[in-house]
Amino acid sequence: MQSDDARYLKRKYKGGSLDVHPTEKALVVQYEVEATILGEMGDPMLGERKECQKIIRLKSLTSNTDIASLARKVVEECRLISPSRLPEVEQLLFYLQNRKKSAGMRRRMGDCLCFVYSEKKEKKQIKPRDLTPFEGMELDEEANINSIDDYIELLYEDIPEKIRGATLILHLARNPDNLEELLQNGALGFYFYFSQFHGLITHYKIGVLCMSIIEHELKRYDLWQDELLKKKKADILSNLKKEYEKALKKYHGLLTKQEQLLRVALYLLLNLSEDTRTELKMRNKNIVHLLVKTLDRDSEELLVLVVSFLKKLSIFLENKNDMVRNTLILEKLVKLVPCEHEDLLNVTLRLLLNLSFDTGLRSKMVQADLLSKLTSLLGDEAQRQIAMCILYHISMDDRFKSMFAYTDCIPQVMKMLFDCGEERIDAELISFCINLAANKRNAQIMCEGNGLKMLMKRALKLKDPLMMKMIRNISQHDGPSKNLFIDYVGDLAAQIGLKEEEEFVIECLGTLSNLTIPDLDWELVLKEYNLVPYLKDHLKPGSAEDDLILEVVIMIGTVSMDDSCAVMLAKSGIIPALIELLNAQQEDDEFVCQIVYVFYQMVFHQATRDVIIKETQAPAYLIDLMHDKNAEIRKVCDNTLDIIAEYDVEWGKKIQSEKFRWHNSQWLEMVENRQMDEAEPFMYGDDGEPFLQNGDILERPDLFYSSDGIIPVDGAISPEFFTDFQNGDLLGPHGFPSSSLTDGYGQTGVTPARPATAYGFRPDEPFYYGYTTSR
Repeated sequence: MQSDDARYLKRKYKGGSLDVHPTEKALVVQYEVEATILGEMGDPMLGERKECQKIIRLKSLTSNTDIASLARKVVEECRLISPSRLPEVEQLLFYLQNRKKSAGMRRRMGDCLCFVYSEKKEKKQIKPRDLTPFEGMELDEEANINSIDDYIELLYEDIPEKIRGATLILHLARNPDNLEELLQNGALGFYFYFSQFHGLITHYKIGVLCMSIIEHELKRYDLWQDELLKKKKADILSNLKKEYEKALKKYHGLLTKQEQLLRVALYLLLNLSEDTRTELKMRNKNIVHLLVKTLDRDSEELLVLVVSFLKKLSIFLENKNDMVRNTLILEKLVKLVPCEHEDLLNVTLRLLLNLSFDTGLRSKMVQADLLSKLTSLLGDEAQRQIAMCILYHISMDDRFKSMFAYTDCIPQVMKMLFDCGEERIDAELISFCINLAANKRNAQIMCEGNGLKMLMKRALKLKDPLMMKMIRNISQHDGPSKNLFIDYVGDLAAQIGLKEEEEFVIECLGTLSNLTIPDLDWELVLKEYNLVPYLKDHLKPGSAEDDLILEVVIMIGTVSMDDSCAVMLAKSGIIPALIELLNAQQEDDEFVCQIVYVFYQMVFHQATRDVIIKETQAPAYLIDLMHDKNAEIRKVCDNTLDIIAEYDVEWGKKIQSEKFRWHNSQWLEMVENRQMDEAEPFMYGDDGEPFLQNGDILERPDLFYSSDGIIPVDGAISPEFFTDFQNGDLLGPHGFPSSSLTDGYGQTGVTPARPATAYGFRPDEPFYYGYTTSR
């Protein structure tokens, strides 16, 4: 009989994929069995294929095991593995030997693992305490995958049978080997961590049921608290504590069970939200409100899950706006900073980082005293990077920069800078320092002791443009900190002529341009380091990047304050080069404003004033710019033209004529607009309807002005009568502001400050764009 079977049945084995077991020290071999029934002549009559799986358990595998020997033994004893796959087997065994238990492996449903990202962006496992079994969950039998259909039938019976059936299926789902069978049998997909079950769960509306359960449980929680409070008040009045203590014990028992249920339900929803369409449905059902309300709990395991869910949601604008509308979220999150649970603190900070992109929420963070709490975390290496990113966002707002001076933040970040040695500074740290240096008080703290000396030493040694940008921001503030730069003028000037990186040279030029110090001999600096040819050559359009050319213009404006420097620059032919640059960059307000400021500085000095007035068309350009839409340009032009008009009669007449023409056109436009505005009401009656008579609109009634009227009918008074005041200043004898009139030394009474350049004075641009933490 056996020989007949061998003649009529043929089996063929075909090896497949090879992988490691997700939870055990074992190899999983996938293979295919092809069974064929042969006829009497050996011809195939009927065939069937079946995919199978073999698990090779390696109980003897330890950290000291010889991987090569074990791999050979596995290949020899398992015929399903081809000898040619020996290197692959060795690689898998090596992985198993070094795999840590904490790596994100598949776990049982009862463990309810969730993941957060640590500072190094490695997945870390958070394992809550074991679930305390509910009543009825104890089993006196062993679950068997072959009885899955019977267990599913129990779900349609009464409550005790439902509990028993669900518990048996749960025990089956704890073994990953049973998952495929559960999926094929449609057993509701209790092991919801795997995305293959999400479609099945969605089909049966399990997510909607979970949200309803969560909402119901949160309402019960409120009722429990109210009842507990009533018990406490009643016991206080009756001087009894027994009833309250009994109620409190019952409350904590209910709370423990409820938190277990909430953890499972929320974790299921968190995994289902991998599909953004499902997440949108949750948002429409107010998932953010439910999560924020759950933040009141004390269970750290539950809070980690809730905050992780909120962090995942926060990367979408609509969800973030829902959080903004919930005014309590920041108050609840700030309470968790700091906390002893490292993973809860980390994920809370990451959520706060996502929320800190909203300017309104940043303001609320400062009001909630988060600034001092984050500063205290700079000493925690595990949380330092996230805390600094949030502080960076806060420092972008000028309103909050000064607040850092009243914390221990600046000494800490300065120490971090100097501890870097010659290593590259983290982008977060240096960007944060650049923003802090834009505040005067912060800059003074940075310069205390040998702060500025050490910063300059590092920046010049490593040619670090970001460090130099920080120094440049420090140099912009008047006071004691600016005078400290006198010792470093030569070091900075020496960088200009060298063939350094353009970004570094830009920052060095910007720092020198900020040094408006009366005791500084700019003529000596220009001669010592031969800077005039460099400045002239880099005024040519296209000679360098616009940022560098702009810094050259600003530098010329600074050194032109010195009389001897202005003469030196005029003789070198820089003024025509500036006019050529003005023509090329006339659409760029920043270039125009800074070039006009150079002209303003040069008209102070007799030698350069004559060159500008008699040898160039600069005054004509200034007249054209006198009514520019940019207020800063208008201001500098007006002051420059006022000085020119005082020293040159011919140009003075032209300037006065242009101002009169401009004011006259403005006056006429004002009169026309007034007449139209005043005429309009008389076309209508008190009720707003037009004057009608026999269905026709009456003509506008005649208007008569008395002798007390502001404007005579004939318009005999010149517009000059109404323009004796300009921008709040009384005009002088030539129609120019008296505050701009020169004193006997060729200087105006009030010298306008150098126009602020957006490049050097604005906070540093974010070092990341659209930065959010990982979902």
